[in-house]
Amino acid sequence: MRMIQNQTMRQLTFYPALFPVNCYLVEEENEVTLIDTGLPNSYKGIIQAVNQLGKPLQHILLTHAHGDHVGSLDVLSQAFPDAKVVISERDSFLLKGDVSLRKDEPQTPIKGGIPKNIKTKPDVLLAGGETIGSLLAISTPGHTPGSMSFLDTRNGIVIAGDAFQLRGGIAVSGQMRWTFPFPAFATWNKEAAVRSAERLVDKAPSCLAVGHGHFLASPEQSMKLAIQKAKKGV
Repeated sequence: MRMIQNQTMRQLTFYPALFPVNCYLVEEENEVTLIDTGLPNSYKGIIQAVNQLGKPLQHILLTHAHGDHVGSLDVLSQAFPDAKVVISERDSFLLKGDVSLRKDEPQTPIKGGIPKNIKTKPDVLLAGGETIGSLLAISTPGHTPGSMSFLDTRNGIVIAGDAFQLRGGIAVSGQMRWTFPFPAFATWNKEAAVRSAERLVDKAPSCLAVGHGHFLASPEQSMKLAIQKAKKGV
């Protein structure tokens, strides 16, 4: 596991050379929030990193319910029983393995590694606009119907899950990067993903943090260019 600190945030990366999967620890004054739980074998590094901070883990936020983001959820929720598990209301159904579509949604198939045996039930369901500590929840559907991003209101860092990727070059979810095509393969709806990407650009982030790839400082122009390219392929 590789750990990189950026202001209030620590990026924990598993398999950085081959298939980088990121989780994030967001440090508050008296507590810590974990964003995403990585693959099923990621829990040991996450537990070690949380314990190093010496503050209680209060929340486990999930950007979406794909297996590489919720893989260690059951173990971590047991290791930190006081931490509240938080996910969007929409992706709470994916967390249970339910891939059915709602009538008002684009009828494109839900893709990616949908978990089948997650036992943990969320404590808090999000719609967007809520605050969890210093983090503002932003609804960013596209990669999955209920994907969420989070803005650290103290410093402008946006944690976008798979709404963008940075491994293989910056891209909006669904926009193919052949050197790292997996987020595109797992994207539910490209049109919704573009709209969500525009929503994140409107937040004028100081830094972009994603599920796959390094931090990107001053990302606004790069995000806009990626959106323009994605629109041509939508």
